[in-house]
Amino acid sequence: MSSENGSGDGGAEGPPPEQLALIRESVRGADVPRAKPRTWRGAALAKDRPVARVLVDKGVLHLDRYFDYAVPEELDADAQPGVRVRVRFGAGRHRVRDGRREGGGLIDGFLIERRAESDYSGPLAALAQVVSPEPVLGEELLGLARAVADRYAGSLADVLQLAVPPRSARAEKRTSPEPLPAPPAPEAATWARYEHGPAFLDALASGGSPRAVWNALPGPEWSEEIARAVAATLASGRGALVVVPDGRTAARVDAALTELLGKGRHALLTADAGPEKRYAQWLAVRRGSVRAVVGTRAAMFAPVQDLGLVAIWDDGDDSHSEQHAPQPHARDVLLLRASLDKCAFLVGSWSCTVEAAQLVESGWARPLTAGRDQVRRTAPLVRTVGDTDLARDEAARAARLPSLAWQAVREGLKTGPVLVQVPRRGYVPRLACAQCRAPARCAHCAGPLQAQDAGALRCEWCGREEHSWHCPECGGFRLRAQVVGARRTAEELGRAFPTVPVRTSGREHVLDTVPDAPALVVSTPGAEPVAEGGYAAALLLDGWAMLGRPDLRSGEDALRRWIGAAALVRPQGERGTVVVVAEPTLRPVQALVRWDPVGFAVRELAERAELGFPPVSRMAAVSGTPEAVAEFLAAVESPPDAEVLGPVPLPPTLPGRPRRPGAPPPGEQWERALIRVPPGSGAALAAALKTAQAARMARGSAEPVRVRVDPPDIG
Repeated sequence: MSSENGSGDGGAEGPPPEQLALIRESVRGADVPRAKPRTWRGAALAKDRPVARVLVDKGVLHLDRYFDYAVPEELDADAQPGVRVRVRFGAGRHRVRDGRREGGGLIDGFLIERRAESDYSGPLAALAQVVSPEPVLGEELLGLARAVADRYAGSLADVLQLAVPPRSARAEKRTSPEPLPAPPAPEAATWARYEHGPAFLDALASGGSPRAVWNALPGPEWSEEIARAVAATLASGRGALVVVPDGRTAARVDAALTELLGKGRHALLTADAGPEKRYAQWLAVRRGSVRAVVGTRAAMFAPVQDLGLVAIWDDGDDSHSEQHAPQPHARDVLLLRASLDKCAFLVGSWSCTVEAAQLVESGWARPLTAGRDQVRRTAPLVRTVGDTDLARDEAARAARLPSLAWQAVREGLKTGPVLVQVPRRGYVPRLACAQCRAPARCAHCAGPLQAQDAGALRCEWCGREEHSWHCPECGGFRLRAQVVGARRTAEELGRAFPTVPVRTSGREHVLDTVPDAPALVVSTPGAEPVAEGGYAAALLLDGWAMLGRPDLRSGEDALRRWIGAAALVRPQGERGTVVVVAEPTLRPVQALVRWDPVGFAVRELAERAELGFPPVSRMAAVSGTPEAVAEFLAAVESPPDAEVLGPVPLPPTLPGRPRRPGAPPPGEQWERALIRVPPGSGAALAAALKTAQAARMARGSAEPVRVRVDPPDIG
């Protein structure tokens, strides 16, 4: 420490003022220029490729492009493609000093490439900082992110926020382990139960790229079968990626992979691991130390090297749909990866979505199913209770639970736990014919009808009123909407069996497993715990609460949730029984009784093709205030074959209630319009929506408009 008086702490003497002045003057007159921190004013530039092309992390559509920056010589070694950088953004043309553009705020970004010259004719600002020399954005991941952004009318920066996890300096400092040698090809084991199961594994192990839609047999073997598909891919010297809907499912696949391959051959990417551990695992995958990944939705972008297989389990689960912009679906992202990387693709589930059925119908993928005899041996016995049975049943009228269900519970509790599935809150039934239960749909666009306060019917899609509705199936004129109290039904079960423990699973408290002992397990759909040895019986209650949702996918989703619960029940040969309280003549119920989700999906696909519904067509939802939606629709240069449905009012968000993604802010009235195009025009529609939204943002429009391509909920 020194001062102009030449004294400091401890009595030490410093240099005289004349010497300090001489030092300052010498520094000013030196030949080597000093660089101002973060602006690099006067600093020499890199001799080789002095221009860096940077993607700034702005996330707005009108800035969805690359910007050129000068590379100071001091940053030359670290400023390599794929690293994180910081740049100054927003300076005007007049902020130029010593040939360098200055000003603006510091913002993060990714260095995309180094170039010898810039396309920009004016002075360039310099890179402010290389945040880390770790290359986290490779060419394959960049190409995938661009493809996802184009498909969903979003920005590349938004996609990269989903694809590249936040940085952890401590994780980057740790070295990743050395990659292990390829394991031997696994045996077919339970894959032999499927007609083409062993051939699928052989194709993976030999370096092939088969594409399959897998209808898994009920039971707990599915996780082991996924692990064997991953092991077969690793045996060929390639990588594998598995995406599952939640952490519980990921833990089961993780345990199966560890048991089959041992530790160190795969990475588990879930939010439960924490930011640092998850980033360390992600880096191990990026560096090639680990060739297999299992994880939840965000793992769909995992940078697996030499990718040989992408797989997704239960693609109909809502968790696979990302809620952050541009809201991609994991299944579609993996389909893009399979096409870009020319690797194998596997979509598996106990049920079958319409999108999966379309992959088979188009010939892009092959079915991977078991024979009917094998299905009968592994599936439980399914029995139904409809309205006619309930009307004749004294027990059902008194306790709102049919005698058949009472009997199934009593018999099941003698040998093990009994599962009771009840719909979660929030299911709002739609209108249906009171006689045959066919959904009430609009005669113009086939959208769902809803009842207004005045009693008139109006379409939720196109907004047209329907004054003379009649059922096209039976000719009936009466409508009904049925709501059943699921909580009361579960309470009745607990009072009826006072000596049996009752466990609940759902909401914030989700059970993973339950012991193989008599117990009543009440669960909401998707939160069913796995019973050791399987459930002795299952009750699927309040079927109309699930089938009556005002959504195009209500039947498909109800069947998927029913089969997901029934698959946890013991086989019919071990007296496993499932009782579903729903009208037995309905198509989803019949598909459950026959255990034929593929047939249901194929028929549903044919009907949607006839009516022009997704996935045969492509749709986009535009929501906002009425004025903003009208302005946006007028500005969109849609393809000539596009059709606009609506706009119609959206349900308001009540004060104090949680706001759902895409819902209007509390107190605001929003509308939503649907834009539908036939196959082949989806890319043109996405480009038109992105152009119109970018123009609005560039003008600084005050009224927000939300655009979502391929919305999962269209009514």
